[in-house]
Amino acid sequence: QDTDGDDRFGLGGEGDRDSKPDTDTPEVQPSVDNTPKCLNKALAGMSSRWKNWWIRGILTLTMISGFFLIIYMGPLPLMLMVHLAIQIKCFQEIITIGYRVYHSYELPWFRTLSWYFLLCVNYFFYGETVAENFGNLVQRDEPLQFLVRYHRFISFALYLSGFCMFVLSLVKKHYRLQFYMFAWTHVTLLIVVSQSHLVIQNLFEGLIWFIVPISTVICNDITAYICGFFFGRTPLIKLSPKKTWEGFIGGFFSTVLFGFIFAYLLAQYNYFVCPVEYSESNSFLIDCEPSDLFVLQDYTLPSVLQTVLRWKTVKLYPFQIHSIALSSFASLIGPFGGFFASGFKRAFKIKDFADTIPGHGGIMDRFDCQYLVATFVHVYLTSFIRGPNPSKVLQQVLVLQPEQQLSIFNTLKSHLTETGMIPPAIRGP
Repeated sequence: QDTDGDDRFGLGGEGDRDSKPDTDTPEVQPSVDNTPKCLNKALAGMSSRWKNWWIRGILTLTMISGFFLIIYMGPLPLMLMVHLAIQIKCFQEIITIGYRVYHSYELPWFRTLSWYFLLCVNYFFYGETVAENFGNLVQRDEPLQFLVRYHRFISFALYLSGFCMFVLSLVKKHYRLQFYMFAWTHVTLLIVVSQSHLVIQNLFEGLIWFIVPISTVICNDITAYICGFFFGRTPLIKLSPKKTWEGFIGGFFSTVLFGFIFAYLLAQYNYFVCPVEYSESNSFLIDCEPSDLFVLQDYTLPSVLQTVLRWKTVKLYPFQIHSIALSSFASLIGPFGGFFASGFKRAFKIKDFADTIPGHGGIMDRFDCQYLVATFVHVYLTSFIRGPNPSKVLQQVLVLQPEQQLSIFNTLKSHLTETGMIPPAIRGP
């Protein structure tokens, strides 16, 4: 514990002598056993170790089943799940920890401003998404055209209003604490909202760019847990004493193998590989001619493998090669998102972010690695995969003024004529 008492939170100093002392110890609420009674009854008599094993296993299978059901329902339920169910819940869990740990019960406007800033940031990010991916909808609705055209100004004005409200809410004896919570809110927004926005962007590139990464993280969590549970002997990192090298290594190899096979299965279906587009019929359209990434190609095996397998070539989807990179990141670097979360929880002396899911903790406990992997997938896509998208370029052209569209048409026509792509116009006598 620190010894400077109230001054750490801006509660001490001249004129503040009547304020009550505070410490660095958070108010930890006792853990709640929210395991369904039927499970507790069925597992009665087991040791706590095996009881936790079965609870985690049953709830994991339940969540995976729900996840694939949502995938079957289509892109819109997936987006709503990422945005409403997951992002908002993760934000609420982290904000609640700050609210409790820093004893900010009497801070004026703290919770109201936190949720207001969440609204502002979501308006900015998802307004950008609407402008970029819902061109057909924007073109038909004049109010939407206005909102898209001045979107960034409106977003800035909304944020500026919240900023001014925060400054006006500053009160004596709470200055430092209020700035602590202001920073806490903004770091939470950076971690949760910006990265959930990248998840949505990945989804528009094709469901496979969403499903494979999130599935590899799930696979790594499960296989690392199983390998560590049965074979773990060597501690991996002090932040997570239960993590072992055996679980880490076993999770890596099983995740790479799973990602390679799972990518092969999904790459065969247009539903998973085609970009998600919003059609003129006010619905999401997933139909296209698959790109070269999802067309089987012959690959020559290294000489060592040719000797062992007696094959010279194999047919693979190029995406399977990329899946190795995604799976490797999910199993080697992805766990550091979990280690980061473990350090965060240790810093504030809490076991889990919340007790939403029996045996697992809060939603943030399940998505600490997912957000890091989603950011990597987005960087990977923009760096190595994504090229110019003709449909998005066309959407931008269609919202221009007629004279601007005509200028682009004449410029493009002249360019194609000069390069021989179209024959020159036939002149009359």
